[in-house]
Amino acid sequence: MKIVSWNVNGLRAIYQKDFLVNLEKINPDIIGLQEIKAQENQLPQKLNQIPGYQLILNSAKRPGYSGTAVYTKITPRVINKTLGFKRFDDEGRLTELQFDDFILMNLYLPNGGRQKQDMQYKMTVYDKLFSYLKNKKKLILIGDFNIAHKEIDLARPKDNENNTGFTPEERKRIDYLLALGFEDTFRMFNKNRGNYSFWVYFAQARARNIGWRIDYCFVGRDLAGSVKKAFILKRITGSDHCPVGIELF
Repeated sequence: MKIVSWNVNGLRAIYQKDFLVNLEKINPDIIGLQEIKAQENQLPQKLNQIPGYQLILNSAKRPGYSGTAVYTKITPRVINKTLGFKRFDDEGRLTELQFDDFILMNLYLPNGGRQKQDMQYKMTVYDKLFSYLKNKKKLILIGDFNIAHKEIDLARPKDNENNTGFTPEERKRIDYLLALGFEDTFRMFNKNRGNYSFWVYFAQARARNIGWRIDYCFVGRDLAGSVKKAFILKRITGSDHCPVGIELF
């Protein structure tokens, strides 16, 4: 089974950039999307009805902002779209699906703001997420977590150690997530530098590979033995993020 995560930075925008071609090329069983920036009635029919997939959409109440979605070949038993935190829930940042063998949480965690104006909101969301995750089994967390965990997870760590996305306070949230019993699946297989999932649009950052790894697939340790592969699809374009994913036995 292949599970993929991709911050598309606008589902309607990426539709114009070969999204359906790339989806066919990747051929995931489940793909979680973040930052879809669209309501259901704004999507082209071809996005609402992709053959073989069920679309589960959680749009933000604010038009053209945030939101998550999942395309799945496997019908979930239960669908949940709320964490119990109004601002977060109103922004459509969670699509949670319960299947027979695991629970998938597709997440778009807040950025925090370039000037850190939303950093407290971001930290509160993480704390509420941790409380929500406790005592749950067979969890797979995918999405844009908006934090680079270690120095190897961004091209210029020294330049960014006090910047949003790499502050000590944020990085400790990933430490705590791992302490709760989750594994960073990509680092199970690859310990090397230079593997990123996000590049800013200016200064030819992507061509120069000046990026950040802020998109993750975490699994609970009770599922870690089922992960046979983890990957970053850096050659798939259309967004300032690229898809990341895992394959399970």
